[in-house]
Amino acid sequence: MPPGYTIRLSRRTELHRLPEIERRAAQLFAGREAELGLLASHLESVTPLASLEQASDDGRLWVAASDQDEPVGFALVVDLGLFAHLDELDVSPEHGRRGLGGALIEAVCSWATLNGFSAVTLSTFRNVPWNAPAYAKRGFEPIEADDLPPELVRIVEVERKKGLLVDRRVIMQREV
Repeated sequence: MPPGYTIRLSRRTELHRLPEIERRAAQLFAGREAELGLLASHLESVTPLASLEQASDDGRLWVAASDQDEPVGFALVVDLGLFAHLDELDVSPEHGRRGLGGALIEAVCSWATLNGFSAVTLSTFRNVPWNAPAYAKRGFEPIEADDLPPELVRIVEVERKKGLLVDRRVIMQREV
């Protein structure tokens, strides 16, 4: 764990802070929109508060907290039956590159193991250094499109409907 930080389950009273963390983290993609097939609206889109509230209530939302116990990052998981799907992972850029994203991933994987999931899955950009290559270093492996189970095919379709270029993304999994 990086010094001065903790990873813990979220509290409802702090959920209003998470959209700004998500927006700030998305700005890391600014200037790469054409390459990644992103629209400006993708960089402003945030997880709805109702989704954060439900995930918090269900124990599927973790925060990386500063030494003042303020959220500076978060990880949101969706239950896909056999899989725990890492739906969102964001760290404020000023707190980035300290291992908080990795610590959040490990918290998610530990939770998935304890709750009987077979794997943690995610969808990410193939060629962004802090996306697929970073997840690969944490034990995530790509799943070929032809091998995707129906739950993950639906994730790809949702991304396509949002206007993402799914050929620039990859579904990955880590068995737990």
